[in-house]
Amino acid sequence: MEVTLRPATAEEFDRYRPHLIAGYAEEIVASGSLPPEGARKKAEEDIERALPDGVDTQGQLMYRVVAGEEPVGWLWLAAPYSPGAPLMGWVMNVEIDERSRGKGYGRQAMLLAEKAAREHGMTSLGLNVHGSNRVAVSLYDSLGYQVMTQQMSKPV
Repeated sequence: MEVTLRPATAEEFDRYRPHLIAGYAEEIVASGSLPPEGARKKAEEDIERALPDGVDTQGQLMYRVVAGEEPVGWLWLAAPYSPGAPLMGWVMNVEIDERSRGKGYGRQAMLLAEKAAREHGMTSLGLNVHGSNRVAVSLYDSLGYQVMTQQMSKPV
């Protein structure tokens, strides 16, 4: 089935935002960075700071991943802003709806992210992934993404 990207609507994003925050908070907790209450607060603050105007926030590209005619996920790209890598955009979030996982949509969404990045003048894409998200790490490895930095921790 053909997979495409289309800009997300404000209404769609308003419905998705609580899920985005909750998922981000879960990743923070899974990484061991913060307990649940602190992770939730950080997630809310980070999303508000990054997307103060929702889908209309300058420099942020929010897409729906669409298979055929059906939305099956989300892709959020941030336009270049990093000093030292002025043409490097960032995959802020890519998520395929649970019912649509395992069908290759995540891989296709990432390839479409690369295409969208090129169309917006970006020459490279970066992303952050929590080490506990083994499925995503495997996907990014298979697509040729390479580790730029790595944080490690150990309980003492």
